[in-house]
Amino acid sequence: MHLLNFENVGKSFLSKTILSGVSFGMEDTDKIGVVGVNGTGKSTLLAIAAGVLEPDEGEVVRARNLRIAYLPQTPEFDDEKTLLENVASMISGKADIWETEREAAEQLRQFDLEDLNAAPSQLSGGQRKRAALAAAVLTPCDLLILDEPTNHLDSRMIEWLENWLAEREGAVLMVTHDRYFLDRVTNGIVEIDRGSAYRYAAGFSGYLEMKAERRDYERAAERKKAALYRQDLKWMMRGARARSTKQKAHIQRFEALRDREKIVEDRKVYLESLPSRLGKQIISAENVSAGYDGQIFVRDFTYRFLKTDRIGIIGPNGCGKTTLLNCLVGKTQPVSGTVEIGQTVKIGYFGQENENLDPSEKVIDSVRNIAEYIPTADGYLTASAMCEQFLFDGTLQYNLIEKLSGGEKRRLSLLRVLMSAPNVLVLDEPTNDLDIETLEVLEDYLDHFPGVVITVSHDRYFLDRVVTRIFAFENGGTLWQSEGSYTDYLIHCEEEGRDPFGGEPGSTAAGEGRPEKGREDVQESAGKGTEEKDGKQKTGRFRAEAPKTKFSWREQKEYDTIEDVISGLEEKSGALEKEMNACATDFVKLAALTKEKEETDRLLEEKMNRYFELLEMKESFGKE
Repeated sequence: MHLLNFENVGKSFLSKTILSGVSFGMEDTDKIGVVGVNGTGKSTLLAIAAGVLEPDEGEVVRARNLRIAYLPQTPEFDDEKTLLENVASMISGKADIWETEREAAEQLRQFDLEDLNAAPSQLSGGQRKRAALAAAVLTPCDLLILDEPTNHLDSRMIEWLENWLAEREGAVLMVTHDRYFLDRVTNGIVEIDRGSAYRYAAGFSGYLEMKAERRDYERAAERKKAALYRQDLKWMMRGARARSTKQKAHIQRFEALRDREKIVEDRKVYLESLPSRLGKQIISAENVSAGYDGQIFVRDFTYRFLKTDRIGIIGPNGCGKTTLLNCLVGKTQPVSGTVEIGQTVKIGYFGQENENLDPSEKVIDSVRNIAEYIPTADGYLTASAMCEQFLFDGTLQYNLIEKLSGGEKRRLSLLRVLMSAPNVLVLDEPTNDLDIETLEVLEDYLDHFPGVVITVSHDRYFLDRVVTRIFAFENGGTLWQSEGSYTDYLIHCEEEGRDPFGGEPGSTAAGEGRPEKGREDVQESAGKGTEEKDGKQKTGRFRAEAPKTKFSWREQKEYDTIEDVISGLEEKSGALEKEMNACATDFVKLAALTKEKEETDRLLEEKMNRYFELLEMKESFGKE
């Protein structure tokens, strides 16, 4: 059953276009992940789908009596109500208020929210997000819309939500940067790229392959258009005269090629800084116990960090992971034990909050406050150039920080940390609110970072990609050391009967729901330059054919008419696209038009390829 249809939807904020001409539909079996660089409009798309925002252009057509549950990126709470009362009031579609409150209380406890009478002002941002998520999953609906549902969830909660969504009947539209989560839950991807939306009928892994194919096709089409433009430019320079209908059409095609929107290559977030020198003494922790308000969260932790360490610290929410990090970097003192930091250590701390950002400051000034330039392997980069590398272009650099999206603020915070040239990187939940492209570049950066990396994260893919040793919190605040990645840790838990979510050995059947570790099986084949025919190598000497000096009669006729054929196919393709947009809700007719357009585009591609073959032949005449 069809639930929802975006028809040429556009949305702008101030002078910035966020979405333009977005069209796609959702069936009741669709589970779609929305991906794209931070600031491109993912949250805006979800808010429009939920009916919270209205588009400036186009419309969203929803099925009659469509029930929608929506988790926004930043949920709002009534400060006059308790936590439980807030969540119960968010759950619509249930008549029995007592049963609703009972279910809400049970779900809140599952999300580690025990104080049901807490005031919203007492809750952290992560707790408020988990509370709103509890309301969303309990709301009866046909379409569940989730904006960053895995942020602030620990591994146990993420796996619970992952399994629940995978088994849930009903449509899902969500934004998340958790790549294992996307692969497990989704059967479709919508990518927002420069205001446009691209729909892929595949999960995340399939999307990556299909996106690469799309970009390859676009590049090939752009090369052909560029070559055709050069040919038409020569024709124009010879003094084209619009004396006939054919010549007028030729001039119009030249102008369309001249004014076309050219392919823009994906900008990559990239920074390869030169860290400060790191001596033998780095960070040493001896019998460290840490906590606050009379509670001890970390007990008797002893470890001496090495230059090659890539450490992942994991455990349930509230177990003391950030408390441990604060002790290791000297932000707080341990209750007992000692922490020694080497004299050459320069720590770069990327925290969960963007606490060091001044909302009234411009982006470029925030960067310059750290450094005017930074040394790299290839020389020096100015603050402005570094902003460009992190997708803050010339205009955006002079925006106030308060105008940035949540993800853009996180990206700016990360840039400020990396440009300080640290030799010890401490990352507290670095994957929260960072888009997948930035995460991939951060992971590549860490591959070549010649210092120590210490990270707290619930992102299983990130841990598998980055760390080589895990410290896992167990009940009582002790830490268990496991060699290898997060997936290796799960295997070790299964072997020893440990609870991978923080319990004591033997407390649960470990390893359930373990993600498959990301691998790429690459098959390489290399030709040896031998020539084959009918399965056999050709050997001996062969008579070379004399080069052609002119077209055959058939080739000349084809060359004279092929431009008209191409123009006709281009016009037909454009007309079909307009007709498709006009009947977006007539799905039978839309399917027929889609099929006809695909065949037209296939013929157009075929004729374009043939046209370039003929051009190459013509240019070769007389060269020998």
